[in-house]
Amino acid sequence: MVTILLGIYVALILLHTGNMGRDLVKNKDDLGQGNWFVSGIIGFVTDFLDTLGIGSFAPTTLLLDFTKQLSSDRLLPGTLNVGHGIPVLVEAFIFTQVVDVSPVTLFALVGSATIGAFIGSRFVTGLPEKKVQLWMGWALIVTAVLMFARQQGWIDILGADNTATALTGIKLVIGVVINFFLGALMTIGVGLYAPCMAMVYMLGLSPLVAFPVMMGSCAGLMPIASLNFVKTGDYARKVSLAITVGGIIGVIIAAKFVTGLDLEILTYIIILVIIYTGITYIRKSMKPAATNA
Repeated sequence: MVTILLGIYVALILLHTGNMGRDLVKNKDDLGQGNWFVSGIIGFVTDFLDTLGIGSFAPTTLLLDFTKQLSSDRLLPGTLNVGHGIPVLVEAFIFTQVVDVSPVTLFALVGSATIGAFIGSRFVTGLPEKKVQLWMGWALIVTAVLMFARQQGWIDILGADNTATALTGIKLVIGVVINFFLGALMTIGVGLYAPCMAMVYMLGLSPLVAFPVMMGSCAGLMPIASLNFVKTGDYARKVSLAITVGGIIGVIIAAKFVTGLDLEILTYIIILVIIYTGITYIRKSMKPAATNA
């Protein structure tokens, strides 16, 4: 099953590279606005952070706006998906190989999130986004507190010692169901990384297992989404290419950093990421919804 997943990742990398490459060659005389070096640094930094589980879209949006890399905000969604598509696939490919995780568990969780994003989304998109963000934010913060308490030995969660590399029985069913809904919630702006980290920990898996699960869950979505952005030209070509190159370098360096960490230190980093994400969701939920002029 792992071999099948790796084959899918390679196929998606080739698909994305071919799709983007043909468009760049076709428009080589006019790749648009942007600075190669600045955009490359943005890709390096944001995909380094993405590999740590923080995510890349929010910091990329902030940095692109701060450095004025885009000629129009209309190009932002396409630039994010096209630029970060290959780095995320590289993340998934690396962590699937270097992290010890049951093939059945990995395939089941990645598959359920993917199905959730494509099928379950038709039911989730009708939910009130602000309320989902608010409750998800508080849920993450409570989970982070429980994780911290577990690390300190104050409580025992499901009798778990967080060294497992596989889910079986009811825990596997719970994981599949939760990841299905996390995949669906991605369509209304609730990122999968932090909730997936929390779920993996609470089910007793090793903290490292979260990385191939969450990255694999997302890796199939962006290359597919990018097909239409490239077809219509609704992305910043120079910026996206620079982000891709810088991002791949950032992923490779960050992957060595993450896999070389002591698991206890990694757990505390994950707790901080989950708290940060929870606060971000709560703040988003309190912002007034955008209105059309």
